[in-house]
Amino acid sequence: MRQATRCRSRRAQRGAAILTAMLIVVLVATLASTALWQQWRAVEVEAAERSRTQSAWVLTGALDWARLILREDARQGGADYLSEPWAVPLEQARLSTFLAVDRSDALAADASQEAFLSGQIIDLQSRLNVTNLVQGGKIDVPSQLAFTRLFELLDLPPTELSVMTENLRLAQAASTGSGPTLPADAATPLLPQDIDQLAWLGLSAPTIERLRPFITLLPVSTPVNLNTASAEVIFACVEAFDMADAQRLVSARNTTHMNTLADAEKMSGKADAKFIAAQHSVATRFFEVRGTLRIEQTEVQEQSVVQRDGMDVKTIARRRGVAGLTAALQ
Repeated sequence: MRQATRCRSRRAQRGAAILTAMLIVVLVATLASTALWQQWRAVEVEAAERSRTQSAWVLTGALDWARLILREDARQGGADYLSEPWAVPLEQARLSTFLAVDRSDALAADASQEAFLSGQIIDLQSRLNVTNLVQGGKIDVPSQLAFTRLFELLDLPPTELSVMTENLRLAQAASTGSGPTLPADAATPLLPQDIDQLAWLGLSAPTIERLRPFITLLPVSTPVNLNTASAEVIFACVEAFDMADAQRLVSARNTTHMNTLADAEKMSGKADAKFIAAQHSVATRFFEVRGTLRIEQTEVQEQSVVQRDGMDVKTIARRRGVAGLTAALQ
């Protein structure tokens, strides 16, 4: 009897020992896997941060390169047109082709890492400027007419243009403190800083996407550069033109660019077509610099707006994003 009890006791002790050992093994395995995961995560975070830093430096260098090109173009003076060096896009190229022969750069040092750079400079004055709609707190009639013609051409709701124009007037007035006193419960729209934010002024998402290739949003009023504008934009800003007239002017300038507005009048072939400095030009002050850097599976994009006054080319806005997600830079 006693021997049977002792046997059962030993079996129970052995079972408890085995169970304890199994629990210890599970605990150790859990701790080990946790430590391994944390180490892997730290390595991934470090690699991502390194790639982000490298991308930032490369894209900053690309922006400086674009500013240099625009500065050299300003040295030549004259009109801005699509056959100039700044207008030639940089097709996707392996980054190592831009690096020094000694390959001391961190990106070049890793032969297994694939990095490609591409870019483009866009004339922002080839588009209608939303800021032109309201000048001195009042709606600018010629600019409103140009946008009305563009909305009609693109078959967009005219009511959205009216709402956007009035909200822009209120937003500008609120930002300068010069507008009328609104009721306490009235919601004053914010002044947008980019095209996507025009939704704040009442434009729908489909309308914004349709307008995107033809409009811009700059800090000051700007004329349209007839040397770089699309036929749609030229049609919109030249009241005497129909679409065929705008397309003929685009075809003519592809052969010989316009040095003055008088050249535009000659090329247009229409005596009633009026080109005035407040609405039209042949030169540009504002450009957008786009750069894309692809490192392995990560693609970083940056858009910068630069303002050129004489030989001075300064950056006034920068936005950077990964895989389509953009973030404003200070």
